[in-house]
Amino acid sequence: MSPDMILLIVIVAAALLFDYFNGFNDAANSIATIVATKVLSPLQAVIWAAFFNFAAFFLVGTSVAKTVGGDMVNLEYVTPITVLAGLVSSAAWLWGSSHLGLPISATHALIGGYAGAAMARVIHIKGWAFAFDALRPSGWTMPLVFVVLSPLLGMVLSYLLMIAIHWIFRHSSPAKMDKWFRSLQLLSSAIFSLSHGSNDAQKTMGIITGALVAAKVQGSIDEGIPTWVVLSAYTAIALGTASGGWKVIETMGHRITKLKPRSGFAAETAGAMSVFLATGLGVPASTTHTIAGAIAGVGSFHRPKAVRWRLANDIVGAWILTFPLTAIAAALIFTLVRLFVPNA
Repeated sequence: MSPDMILLIVIVAAALLFDYFNGFNDAANSIATIVATKVLSPLQAVIWAAFFNFAAFFLVGTSVAKTVGGDMVNLEYVTPITVLAGLVSSAAWLWGSSHLGLPISATHALIGGYAGAAMARVIHIKGWAFAFDALRPSGWTMPLVFVVLSPLLGMVLSYLLMIAIHWIFRHSSPAKMDKWFRSLQLLSSAIFSLSHGSNDAQKTMGIITGALVAAKVQGSIDEGIPTWVVLSAYTAIALGTASGGWKVIETMGHRITKLKPRSGFAAETAGAMSVFLATGLGVPASTTHTIAGAIAGVGSFHRPKAVRWRLANDIVGAWILTFPLTAIAAALIFTLVRLFVPNA
């Protein structure tokens, strides 16, 4: 087996490891509300979420994968080492955040690492002044819009859903409402898990396909995403979700605000609507940002003080740091490798 093929296998393995960590951290997005409201036990919830994350394989296309793989970074500057540096950086950030209990955006970690490594290669080839030649500006517009839009859309939709729920059930007691929504939360959790799988797993597909193009195994991203890549990515994210990042689940399900079945249903439904919108537009969006905004929205419906805004500020701080830190780390990793492999 040639060194280039060995390197490609390592990259694919690193991408699937990132995808696993993605599911591990984002398990909180899929199950935090349904665990917090005690509709399902933690073990039941992760199995439920993992199943529907994988089920997205049969329901959605690969437009998000193509955006990540070829529309955001100029592939003429991408090499296998560039892809590997981005993956190592983003996977390390995900792993560390999961163990600290911080729900971060795997989307932004991956995009940041990928872009940072590509920019580092351009700097080594052409100089600092040309760093942004590595990026395709048109591919960044909608993803950057959704950085802001995702949490706001989740918050507004969940708030409106809570208004609608309380108006429809205005003659029902809280106990009767919760009885209804304990069953409905099974549906909303399944739909949100589907939306999570539909968007997040595609990012890894895009990165792997970009590596295949860089290694000249595939001609271009426009040839499509190989079936084995699609299946592998959905399997990895489902396994990560089934493993469950319990510290992150605790943060999302209990520490931001207190959830009841009806508010859990509203948060999950609002989050799913937002993520499916992004997937339909082919935009890699953060399910973490979306569901966190939705949880804050249902909490503020009752009263603003019901939301622990100091914790929310800490989470937002981690979100803001994700882009630059993963980009810088990936650039440093690429530079270090280049010392030993000048043609990287």
